[in-house]
Amino acid sequence: MFGKLLGATAVAVLTTGAAWAQDQAIIVQSTTSTANSGLYDHILPIFENETGIRVNVVAVGTGQAIRNAENCDGDVLLVHAKPAEQAFVAAGYGTKRTDLMYNDFVIVGPEGDPAGIGGMEDVQDALARIAEAGALFASRGDDSGTHKKEMALWHETGIAPGGDWYRAVGAGMGAALNTASGMNAYIMADRASWLNFGNKGDLAVLHSGDPRLFNQYAYLPVNPEKHPHVKADAAQRLEDWLTSQRAAELIDGYRLSGEQLFTFNAGAGG
Repeated sequence: MFGKLLGATAVAVLTTGAAWAQDQAIIVQSTTSTANSGLYDHILPIFENETGIRVNVVAVGTGQAIRNAENCDGDVLLVHAKPAEQAFVAAGYGTKRTDLMYNDFVIVGPEGDPAGIGGMEDVQDALARIAEAGALFASRGDDSGTHKKEMALWHETGIAPGGDWYRAVGAGMGAALNTASGMNAYIMADRASWLNFGNKGDLAVLHSGDPRLFNQYAYLPVNPEKHPHVKADAAQRLEDWLTSQRAAELIDGYRLSGEQLFTFNAGAGG
């Protein structure tokens, strides 16, 4: 009788433990650029070890990440397209938007620079020069935050890109960079993904530094009033940790080849 009771107790403990472990796992719908950069591999194991909360990252373009969160497939958004993020919150899908960190976009291209954009200070002038030259340009073409930014820049330049020189890849940052490398084409990339990209070939950073290439990442908890199954408490714990001094040191300290990939700015407003 005692053995049966012990067995039943063990089963109950195991069941409760499994339920607790499942309860402590959250899904972050994320842009591919943060995943491609290696940042998550750098910081999330530390968070998981300190809190017991497992973070499962789904890395897709920002547009797809937002749609996934709207469809109940996630507890948190971590993306980089402010107007789309603000619309997500305004529609009630997110509870708030918090700036987390930033880096910048760069224009990468063949070292020979057939369009002659090297040394130009204005990103619009650089894009116009590429279009005028008909030089190959690879675009993410996937409604990601990077693609949204690229299209906004083309619009500001007054150019509707198209034709044989403009190739929409329809893929994440890593795949798009691979395509650009294979084609020896220009491409706009976030600096972190570029630094972590191993197949650079003959490509190099040819344009950077224009303030319009600023790239802000934000944290948006999914609203449990829209989706009752959302693990709001665990999402809040992740936010508290990511906006802490501990995370600031880890994010600012993440470097590749001596270069800092992201700058922490949670609490700085914006």
